[in-house]
Amino acid sequence: MTQAMGDLFGVSPVNLMEYLPPYYEEILEFKKIMSSEGEELEALRSEKESVLAQMFLPTTTWGIERWERELGLAIEPAKPISWRREQVSAKLRGSGTTTREMIVRSAAAFSGGEVELVEYPDEHRFVVRFVGTLGIPPNMAGFVRMLEEIKPAHLAYSFEYTYTAWGALPEMSWGEASGLTWYELRTYGGAT
Repeated sequence: MTQAMGDLFGVSPVNLMEYLPPYYEEILEFKKIMSSEGEELEALRSEKESVLAQMFLPTTTWGIERWERELGLAIEPAKPISWRREQVSAKLRGSGTTTREMIVRSAAAFSGGEVELVEYPDEHRFVVRFVGTLGIPPNMAGFVRMLEEIKPAHLAYSFEYTYTAWGALPEMSWGEASGLTWYELRTYGGAT
């Protein structure tokens, strides 16, 4: 790896000459060898860190496919890495016996906010209320797929979303309001 390549990839070579007695500084060929070895050592360190990052879900990038394969998830390389990590996270949270807490944790992972679960045992159904975020969470299709996998087959479910009430909207002119879509008004300002 040349110095230019090291700069391009953010890899700075290890200066091995620092570890040797000063009289080696005078031997030009030895300095070239140590410089080359230092570049290779830094490249190895960088690769080691990259491989280690694949072992942890929050830092995995090119290793996400292995996580998906291990958990039996569809491998969708066209999807953003954050979406794929969310799928893996939800699957990990949803393994084992399905409990109320498991569904709440999984829904919270998908929505990024607080979730309530209301059960209606006599009716064999439950409602997932997304109360910590406004509007419909972005990956509902993924959440529904995961929910279908973990919930008991005899239970029905529905969703309730939180929107901004008219009275909670800050005062704004019609001109300001006309610049927003209906959905943007319903999820405006973080008010619930």
